[in-house]
Amino acid sequence: MAVESDVLDELHRLRNRVPQLTGSLAATVDGLVLAHDAPGTEPEGLAALTAAALGVAHRMADATARGEFRELLLRGTDGYVATYAAGPAAVLTLLADGRVNVGRLHLEGRRSGARVGELVVAHIGHDRGRSPAAEAVERVTTPAGETARPIGTLPVRTPQRPTHQPSPQIGGQRRLT
Repeated sequence: MAVESDVLDELHRLRNRVPQLTGSLAATVDGLVLAHDAPGTEPEGLAALTAAALGVAHRMADATARGEFRELLLRGTDGYVATYAAGPAAVLTLLADGRVNVGRLHLEGRRSGARVGELVVAHIGHDRGRSPAAEAVERVTTPAGETARPIGTLPVRTPQRPTHQPSPQIGGQRRLT
């Protein structure tokens, strides 16, 4: 697969530009690994976690009216995890140790994310980076009458009172409903 080798080359160049990187992964927005350079990390698991975090980030950006998702940064006691949009169909996740220059991480991560996005769209597809086969699978798996929604979004439901909660009480006595 040509996209894998081209994306992997970009990940290697990124690692040379930011020596404190301990790993990098390019994945589709639905959690499929495109390429990885993350020794000691299970790439499929990291891609799945990236997709889950991406879904939450999209929801948060929508709920707070902050526009389209661009990046997500997690700081732990031992370093950073940064996820960047890589075009409409992919994401770039970077692992860095605690002494990384975060400004440099963002600068290089954004550049590489844009490059990975270009590579994915050029190699894989015409419509949001998806191949005709992926579009056919979506048409078959979307139930009739249900419209497809963007990846990373969940339907919003009206909160309901759980059935196990007692009815509200008035004056210390239970109100009959």
